[in-house]
Parts: sequence; structure tokens; C-alpha cells
Amino acid sequence: MENASKALIIAGAILLAILLISLGILIFNQAQDTVNNSGMSQAEITAFNNKFLKYEGTQKGSVVKSLINEIIASNSDSNNSKIYIYICGDQYVGDNIKTESIDIKALYSVDLTYASDGRVYMIRINNA
Repeated sequence: MENASKALIIAGAILLAILLISLGILIFNQAQDTVNNSGMSQAEITAFNNKFLKYEGTQKGSVVKSLINEIIASNSDSNNSKIYIYICGDQYVGDNIKTESIDIKALYSVDLTYASDGRVYMIRINNA
């Protein structure tokens, strides 16, 4: 009988140790996700990117001006990360983007670049 009670105590200790190890791994993984996360959930990143995906590819100048206005609005929102924009080689960030060089009748190539978290962080606009 003494051996059976010792076996039960040992089994209980093993189960408790497994539970504590599992809990430690769970907490570690959650902390790791918090460190790697940019402050946006995956749904928020998708919604953020969708504002710009429709402009990707070859676009008319008038559509490119709409894209630039979308970027200015996004950059002015303090909750969003800033998007860098290159217009024919010139870099802009914030709301000081100059659109005078965009001809509304010309065609432009719009390329999106993504950060490691999947969020659009840079847009390049070049003559098509």
C-alpha cells in the first residue's frame, strides 16, 4: 500500500511539473508575440493594406493623385505608422508630399513594399 501512495504522489508531481512547463511556454509565446507585433492585429494590418492594394500596378496620374491623398490622410493619423513614398526617385514622408510632378494623363507604375509584419511601409511611383 505504501508503494501505491508513493506512485500516486510521484504521478501527481509529474503532472504538476508538466502543467507548470506548459504554462511557462504559453506565457513565453505570448510575450514573444507582443515583442514582435507592431501594435496592429492581423485584421488591422489587412484593413490598412487594403487601402493601398487597389492602386498597385499601372495607373493613370489622376488615380495616383488619389493614392497620394490616401497616403497623406494615413500619415496624418497618429495611430498609423508612416508610409514612405518615392515619386520618380524623390522621397517623401508625412504630409509634405508634392503632387505637382504628377501629370493626370500620364501612366505611372505603383509598387508597394511591405515591412516584416506584413504592413505596407513604402510606395514607389515611377513613370510607366
